Amino acid sequence: MTADLILRGRVITMDDARPSAGALAVRGDRVLAVGDDLDDLDGLRGPHTRVVDVDGCVLPGFVEAHGHFLGDATVQSPALVDIRPVVLATADEVLAAVREAVATRPMTVCNGWEPLLQKGLPEPTLSWLDELAPATPLIIMHNSGHAVFFNSAAMRQAGLTPTTPDPPGGRFTRNAAGELAGAAYEPAAISMVTGHLRDGITDAAPALLAQSARVNARGVTMMSEMAFDPRARPLLENVPLTTRLRLYEVSTSALRSDVEPGAGDDMIRQVGIKTWADGSPWTGNLAASFPYLSSGERHAPNYSTAELLEISRAYYAQGWQLACHANGDEAVQQVLDVWEEMLGGRPGDRRLRIEHASSMRPEQFRRAHALGVTCSLFPDHIYYWGEVLDELFGADVAGRWAPIGTALSTGMRVSLHNDSPVTPANPLHNVAVAATRTSRLGRAFGTGERIGVLQALRAQTIDAAWQLHADDVTGSLAPGKYADIAVVSADPTRVPPEEIEDLTVDATFLAGRQVHGDPLG
Repeated sequence: MTADLILRGRVITMDDARPSAGALAVRGDRVLAVGDDLDDLDGLRGPHTRVVDVDGCVLPGFVEAHGHFLGDATVQSPALVDIRPVVLATADEVLAAVREAVATRPMTVCNGWEPLLQKGLPEPTLSWLDELAPATPLIIMHNSGHAVFFNSAAMRQAGLTPTTPDPPGGRFTRNAAGELAGAAYEPAAISMVTGHLRDGITDAAPALLAQSARVNARGVTMMSEMAFDPRARPLLENVPLTTRLRLYEVSTSALRSDVEPGAGDDMIRQVGIKTWADGSPWTGNLAASFPYLSSGERHAPNYSTAELLEISRAYYAQGWQLACHANGDEAVQQVLDVWEEMLGGRPGDRRLRIEHASSMRPEQFRRAHALGVTCSLFPDHIYYWGEVLDELFGADVAGRWAPIGTALSTGMRVSLHNDSPVTPANPLHNVAVAATRTSRLGRAFGTGERIGVLQALRAQTIDAAWQLHADDVTGSLAPGKYADIAVVSADPTRVPPEEIEDLTVDATFLAGRQVHGDPLG
């Protein structure tokens, strides 16, 4: 048996049986063999084998374990106006983009409103939104995904009335008369404002293919969709994606899915159920033991303990992996209490996931690990919002935010993520931030939570794939696994951590086929 392709150079496999190699052989869509050098693989060379010398480093394709592939594709499509702080830095730019869209579109949907970073944005009250767009629907989604602001025309279009009640796990703002006041918080309420928008999508293929190309350019070969709506399933049919997807369906009051756990194949598979125990620190609804300094307020979790237990028990009994968003330590406490009761105090083997775990305490990580619970953390909170965290909660909280080092110290396997489109999927950037804990303004936060570069790379490859129940097919470069590969311009473990985000992904392969970069060789 001969190889179709042999890559010769520095190879980091993320396979514990052989962590590094000097050559990698690919046949068809799989890794055929790894060796110390080309001579080790000499017997696999045939007359049609391509042998390519790699100047940089060969790594497994990166895995974004907590992203929103469909959401990212949508908000970066022409149908929406992208006003995220990673795109528009100032309030003036944001307001100009919104006004231009309202003047030229029959309906305007914007994504990325973030007044903590885009200083000077007005309060998006219903009266302001109606003045801005008196006749056409206007919807502005907060960058966090945990709030949406809408005018009266958008409310009518969504079929809402002034007295529409709050759904379980979400809420609307209301005026003194108890009528809707133009804002919805948390996915349960947000979907009531935006859910109908998908009905107008007839051809999502270009947006999905563009999304695949964007993440492939960052070396990503697998990504999750952490807020999957089953109504979007037809959008994925017959689209030749170049990114593997793992879908987490949003929990509903029906307490069931219309498919069985694991439905799909190695390209697209539905593996879990997603719930939100609290909101976002940036929208004022973090459920934590510490208050917002400016107001002294604390926010309760989205669900009562009884409600969250009912949801968790129902889906877990059906065989689903559970993933629960919990930024605040009080939300984490509720999740752990619920899951421990659900598990009967015994460790589970379903790889239950706490998402973000932003202010999770050391004893909570120890308890979680003992229960078989794993966490996915968001280092870009430090990079983009480090100074904001200090302002909102104080230096102590900012220093222990996204405590990746603490999580690893318990023996827990973790993943790193960007929660795209909140911040762009960029694993090399995540690795740099996890290793330096430095904000975009150059300030270090919680240096004791720094982790090693190799640890961070594991959290973006094999350990992330493990969280997605996909480590049997991808996440490491081992014989028999898919040849999902990222070729990086230099070995991230051999450059200063602060330089890692400047490395480039020269080529990306999915199942042995190059899907990004100039042809090698």
